[in-house]
Amino acid sequence: MQKRKLGSGLEVSAIGYGCMGISQSYGQPLARADGIGIIRDAFERGVTFFDTAEVYGPFVNEEIVGEALAPMRDKVVIATKFGWDIDPVTAKRTGKTNSRPEHIKAAADACLKRLRTDRIDLFYQHRVDTAVPIEDVAGAVKDLIAAGKVKHFGLSEAGVQTIRRAHKVQPVTAVQSEYSLFWREPEEALLPTLEELGIGFVPFSPLGAGFLTGTIDQNTQFDSTDFRNNVPRFAAEARAANLALVDVVKSVAERKKATPAQIALAWLLAQKPWIVPIPGTTKLHRLEENLGAADVTLTAGDMRGIADAVAAVRVEGARLPEAAMKLTGL
Repeated sequence: MQKRKLGSGLEVSAIGYGCMGISQSYGQPLARADGIGIIRDAFERGVTFFDTAEVYGPFVNEEIVGEALAPMRDKVVIATKFGWDIDPVTAKRTGKTNSRPEHIKAAADACLKRLRTDRIDLFYQHRVDTAVPIEDVAGAVKDLIAAGKVKHFGLSEAGVQTIRRAHKVQPVTAVQSEYSLFWREPEEALLPTLEELGIGFVPFSPLGAGFLTGTIDQNTQFDSTDFRNNVPRFAAEARAANLALVDVVKSVAERKKATPAQIALAWLLAQKPWIVPIPGTTKLHRLEENLGAADVTLTAGDMRGIADAVAAVRVEGARLPEAAMKLTGL
């Protein structure tokens, strides 16, 4: 697996592994042993960058990641996230953000225990907390870095002015947000800002929550617990319209002798050398397919052709429910 650098020097595999789906959001969670197994399968195939969060589960995802990676801890980079108010007794999320400095420091200690480690390689604020100045958030993480508990600071779903303010207090190594052929808004202001400041970018949902794999159409039925049931762009009518985008990806995949998923990921990798997507899956054959994207080369001509084709497609439906969009900080 090729390597890439985030920020001033956090080296990771060119494609990471998003662990969230092991525990939530895409239907029934995996059994613990199976979750541990797929994470170790990813490591054995060259992945060194693993993404989790305290809220995934909550808590259980970090526990699975910690157990899975304990034997190879010094060979991997673990990213996790803070910033939600979670009841420690019931393990239920209140729906409110909480990035008070004392809460961040307590969350870090709890994350370290669940991850079975003495340091968090990349610690993201999961969502911007409008009740706490970002300078105070960055200062709290700066203290954790000074204490050796955290190595790098990250922000998730933050706007460019928030990123700039935080970066002045504690250099931001990576920003995480949604980015794919299905959602290209980061190109407008976020990517230019990150390039200017020397910050890496970690796209989540790089396959458009599975839509760009070509395995979903307007008739697809999701599990009752699947978050896509509540996402406007996954309404049946929107899916029917958005298949035009999948057709573009499929045509390139056929020509390049690759899969649609591999083209979608290769497109991200070709954007900038400091972009590291983190596709998630619970299936070994999909994991191997995703990692195969690192071997797909898209030429400048390929990229122009894709740009021209997708420019003619209007994506229907919002990427998140309205209530969730209000928490993004964008």
